[in-house]
Amino acid sequence: MVQVREKAPSKLSGKEMAVLPCIDNAWMACEDGFILDFGSMDDFPGITDWKGLEVIDCSGKLVFPSYADSHTHIVYAGNREGEFADRIKGLSYEEIANKGGGILNSAELLNNTSEDDLYEQSLARFKEVIELGTGAIEIKSGYGLSLESELKMLRVIKRLKDLNWIPVKSTFLGAHALPKLFKENKKGYIDLIINEMLPAIAKEKLADFIDVFCEKGYFSADETKQVLEAGLKYGLVGKVHAEQMSHTNGIKTAVECKAISVDHLEFCNDNDIEILKNSNTMPTILPGAAFFLNLPLPPARKMIDAGLPVAFASDYNPGSSPSGNLNFALSMACIQYKLTPEEAINALTINSAYAMHLSDQVGSITIGKKANFFITKSINSYSFVPYSFANFLIESVYTNGVKFNTR
Repeated sequence: MVQVREKAPSKLSGKEMAVLPCIDNAWMACEDGFILDFGSMDDFPGITDWKGLEVIDCSGKLVFPSYADSHTHIVYAGNREGEFADRIKGLSYEEIANKGGGILNSAELLNNTSEDDLYEQSLARFKEVIELGTGAIEIKSGYGLSLESELKMLRVIKRLKDLNWIPVKSTFLGAHALPKLFKENKKGYIDLIINEMLPAIAKEKLADFIDVFCEKGYFSADETKQVLEAGLKYGLVGKVHAEQMSHTNGIKTAVECKAISVDHLEFCNDNDIEILKNSNTMPTILPGAAFFLNLPLPPARKMIDAGLPVAFASDYNPGSSPSGNLNFALSMACIQYKLTPEEAINALTINSAYAMHLSDQVGSITIGKKANFFITKSINSYSFVPYSFANFLIESVYTNGVKFNTR
């Protein structure tokens, strides 16, 4: 049994990330959707203490707490595989956007999709990531870029949340790109976000966080701060897309605004690492995006060696990371970013749970946390999961203590 903690910390930093408590020959009891107790079979209290037990034999297998995915965009319409070919031919992300692709392409598709159709498309992806081992997820808006369409996305996220399969956190990302209507009027669009979108979202209680794409050609550090501060007035804690394709002081802005996480970080530098040391902001690596776009790798190893916590997440989206497979992210964390298996598992469980305010619910096998876990096929150790990259090693997934594929 992997990631077993009697008292789970809210996050792990630096050398703490190298520690991964496990129990060999273990047992765990779940009741009413929560972890009731666990321990070694040497100290098993006896089956007579419980009535009507369903017993699951995991001999030769491993039990993991489900992954926590703190950065996704799984509510979207259609796909963008045409841009995939453009990228192979040598077009940059910015060049694809300039020819009508990118975020604006997804926005146009979404605007022409009904809420029910959008829900059905997103539901399929939601099921998919749960079956791949995700037991808590954050989902962003940001492909609407208008009041009506951003509300449509957030309502779909709420419908997924209301299924009560796994914890879902909702993030308002109206500041994802500049819509065509406001191409020459960025101030006007920011005013729309602050004065119309935010009040409407707050009225329906549709978001937990607010996010901004702080990037050259999108939103500057000052504009990011303006939007985040406006969100805080409605109780929305900040997140920031930062330093993905250039350095724009997004990390500094995120820390100043007390954001819970700052994500991407391909162009994070030594000064940024010093800034993060004095904060509660979780640096979050999105290996799928760097892999898919052939970007420089964020300095995750350097961050951990400097004493920082680090989380990993999928960034599942149609344009730059069309996968929510955190088993592959686990492999990339080890192979490309030089994290040990212990560090990588901590980054995808405890630390990613922290990055969406879910440390008290998921991220470890701890009494009182949700019984969201997965059971592997017969393997020798937890290191075999990242080692055996791209192979599917999960035998069964449980959410709220119930086998997921029985629904």
